Amino acid sequence: MQADKRKPLKTVSPPTPMLTLAIESSCDDTAAAVMNDNRLLASLRSGQEDIHSRFGGVVPELASREHLRAVQPLTEATLQEAGVSLADIELIAATRGPGLVGSLLVGFSFAKSISYVTGIPFVCVDHLAGHILSAFLNETGPDFPCVSLTVSGGTSAIYLAESFTRFRCLGRTRDDAAGEAFDKVAKLLGLPYPGGPQVSKLATEGNPAAFKFPRSWLGDSFDFSFSGLKTSVLNRVNRFRQKGEEVPVNDICASFEAAVVEVLTVKTLKAALKNEVKDITIGGGVSANLALRESLARECTKNGIKFHAPQLAFCTDNAAMIALAGQHQFAENGACENLLDTDVYSRSPLGQ
Repeated sequence: MQADKRKPLKTVSPPTPMLTLAIESSCDDTAAAVMNDNRLLASLRSGQEDIHSRFGGVVPELASREHLRAVQPLTEATLQEAGVSLADIELIAATRGPGLVGSLLVGFSFAKSISYVTGIPFVCVDHLAGHILSAFLNETGPDFPCVSLTVSGGTSAIYLAESFTRFRCLGRTRDDAAGEAFDKVAKLLGLPYPGGPQVSKLATEGNPAAFKFPRSWLGDSFDFSFSGLKTSVLNRVNRFRQKGEEVPVNDICASFEAAVVEVLTVKTLKAALKNEVKDITIGGGVSANLALRESLARECTKNGIKFHAPQLAFCTDNAAMIALAGQHQFAENGACENLLDTDVYSRSPLGQ
């Protein structure tokens, strides 16, 4: 269980202070957070890396069972960390999707049950909206409109964020997400789970120019495609193995990462310039990648654009971003009206 220290958040506040409890369980992290208006009081996470590492990836059934074990004690610990009780809570927010349906159902149903029993207003939050807004958890957030690059194991997309609740998808992946490509390359190279961070770590010790892996630009589109890059890495590795030669893992990782980072950076910057915005944000698990953060920061500086990256604790799945998104959603649209009939979804309408 990991905790994030309490910290004030200098961001645009909802009209009315709202003590919010948020639950997140979209994949293999159970998370809970308590936020009071623009102040994060507590944010806890229970990960499942040790359980899934033996399988080389997330096993949905096991993930669901672990969420069942973790969600109630984690929520109680979060309330205690925040110094509040359930009776103090004024709003409950929970991730509705996208994600693994079994995992989503655990956290979402748990949160709905609390709302139903206590009468506390409930809002369902899109996981991607949370990632889009995660940079607002910093002391200094961006201004609207801004362009947001959301990159994770399940999503690679560019959004034009017009407000805390209005997002327009400018481009998305047509096949593998960036994080998925990282994980598949890691598995190909025999690296331990979770693979993405392992690739990035080894990339720092390799030569990014050692191999000229392809970049898929897709014309003037803001869409992404990483399947061809993944196949190119596979073919290169297989040639080394067929010849009985040692695979230069560090150089492979560095060259692969350079290709991904270049495409993500160029397309995000182009989207910002075309839409004449002065702020770029990133979110999602891959936003923790140091090479990507440095590349975007460097190009933003060159073009007079402000770059905003969330703290590392808020790059991966967390409930703080769900609380923030939920507060603004409630302020604009009110609580969920059909509580018992509202269900989770595996695909986000924000990606369409």
